[in-house]
Amino acid sequence: MYGLKTEASFDSAHFLTDYYGKCENLHGHRWRTVVYLETDELQTEGTMRDMVLDFGVFKRAVRDLAEELDHTFLVEEGSLGEATMAALAAEGFSLTVLPFRTTAENLARYVCERLTEQGLPVSQVDMYETPNNCAVYRAR
Repeated sequence: MYGLKTEASFDSAHFLTDYYGKCENLHGHRWRTVVYLETDELQTEGTMRDMVLDFGVFKRAVRDLAEELDHTFLVEEGSLGEATMAALAAEGFSLTVLPFRTTAENLARYVCERLTEQGLPVSQVDMYETPNNCAVYRAR
């Protein structure tokens, strides 16, 4: 089994709907995502012969996704009223509306799915919301 690992960070705000604690309020994190690739065999042809994947390609894919999420307000679809969303947009806030509750667990799965769609053999994503706490999503 062969594997690669890279990571990227992004800053974004979120809140948790239907949560009764501090995290129900708008707050931000410096999210750190660690992505692992895994494959049974190395590539056999071309410039990536004897590699899982070129590190430059891998790093760029992870960093591009982190850039999409950087300095934006991650909003669970339907969690804010239309008037609130319109007011935030009118004020020029960057909003990323996602079809799930914006937990670290769901963000780890989201990163895994987005990178897998690009053809990367993702085996695991660790999503740190603090330096000491992370959610783990393992692809099946």
